[in-house]
Parts: sequence; C-alpha cells; structure tokens
Amino acid sequence: MIAAMARRAILLDALGTLLELEPPLPLLQAAMRERHGIEVSDVDGWRALRAEMGHYRFNCVRAGDDSSLLELRLECASLIGSELGGAAAELEPTALLPTLLESLRFVPFAEVPATLGLWRSQGLRLVVASNWDVSLHEVLERTGLRELLDGVVTSAEIGSAKPAGELFAAALQLAGASAEEAIHVGDSLDEDIAGARAAGIDAVWVRRARHRDVEIPPGVVAIASLDELDPG
Repeated sequence: MIAAMARRAILLDALGTLLELEPPLPLLQAAMRERHGIEVSDVDGWRALRAEMGHYRFNCVRAGDDSSLLELRLECASLIGSELGGAAAELEPTALLPTLLESLRFVPFAEVPATLGLWRSQGLRLVVASNWDVSLHEVLERTGLRELLDGVVTSAEIGSAKPAGELFAAALQLAGASAEEAIHVGDSLDEDIAGARAAGIDAVWVRRARHRDVEIPPGVVAIASLDELDPG
C-alpha cells in the first residue's frame, strides 16, 4: 500500500482511473451489421473510431447540456460514417448515432467499487474531476459508482479542461476541502499529475496496464490500481 498522508478528500479522474472502455471495435462491427447490414473491416473500423474519439476528446468541453451534447454526438456519428465510407457514408447521422452509442460501453475497473466504499467508510470525500461531457453523471449512475461518490464535475459543465486549474478548483469546492487537504488520482501524466500539482494538489498516477511501457517520472508516485492507495 502507498500512504498518501491523512486527507479530507480524494479527487478522481474517470476514464482510465475509475472506468475503462470495453473494446469498441467488435461492438461497432456487430451494430453496423445488425442495424444497417454493413460489414466493417478491422482497418476501417479502427480508423473511424480513432477519428471519432479524437474529435470527441477535443470538443467534449463544449457539451455541457443536452442540446450541445446531442450536437457533438451527431458530429461524431457523421464522422464515423464518413470514415467508414461506402454505404455507411450515405447514412444520416441520426441513424448512425444509436450505433455509435451502442459501441461505447464503460465498466468500472474490478477494484473500484470496493475501494470507493472503503474510502467512504473512512470519512473521505470523493469527487470526480474529469474531462468529459455532461453525460458522465448518467454513466456513473449506470455503472453503479455514483452512489459511492460525493460529487462529480466535468470539464463541459465548467467550460475548462484539465490540466487547467478551473476543474480542480470546482472539485475542491464540491469536496469542501483545500488543496492541501486533498489528493488527486488519475491516469494522465499531463492532465492529472501535472495539472493537479500546478493547482497545489498532491497527485498519484494510476499506471494501469496500458501505461506499463511508460517509465515512472522522477518524483511521481505511481500505483497499478486504486486499492494500492492508502489515504491514511
């Protein structure tokens, strides 16, 4: 276990820290086949998904309400169609949107529910601070994590993304804690670790399997899963 000193609050990233994305390519291929009668190759599918995810990640900060979220999702669906090409490119974004959403399924990492429950039992305030659109609240509800958290704030809701300090400040306010009383846990060295430190918050890097080939930078505390962190 890695001690993090006595804290009042733990701030948490979402994707890569609490949640993982199920492999989307097989889901996209199955949905395209069943919904539209279109076979999608691995190469075309991955190209479309990479383009969609890149567009989403860059633009999710503007999806702070239902209307803007729908607008962004339709853009992403249109991008999937254009990248797949052929018959898929002739489909309306409104027809492709359910297909896209069906392909994006989030599940908690195995240790997350029990670890959050343990921290709550110790009196810690747990607040998610994530670069995500407003639908993160629904995702956390659907995965059973929302009831284990004291608050959730997304980049879309405040109009600013990590590593900028506004998201951390909003999370601290929700937690009712100062920067010195909190620790931030996340899987991105730039957005989570560097961002939190710039905001005066100690940080711990979740170095999950996909990061195993990345060296641990000097001075960075790293864990492989949340249950290795002991808030003290």
